[in-house]
Amino acid sequence: MPRKLKWTDVQDIAIELEEAHPDADVINLRFTDLWKWVQALPDFEDDPKKSNEKILEAIQAAWLEERD
Repeated sequence: MPRKLKWTDVQDIAIELEEAHPDADVINLRFTDLWKWVQALPDFEDDPKKSNEKILEAIQAAWLEERD
């Protein structure tokens, strides 16, 4: 059984987001959309309230890195 992702699993979240949204404009993505997309990932299971701007920025940066 795959482990469930938490907000702190930034790199793993970035990989799954790239697979789920390969054509997304990551640089101009609104954090509200990013927040929703992370929670929609099949392996994600964490409290939505544990998210914050710093975590979303880290996910966005990791996603950009993953894309390169």
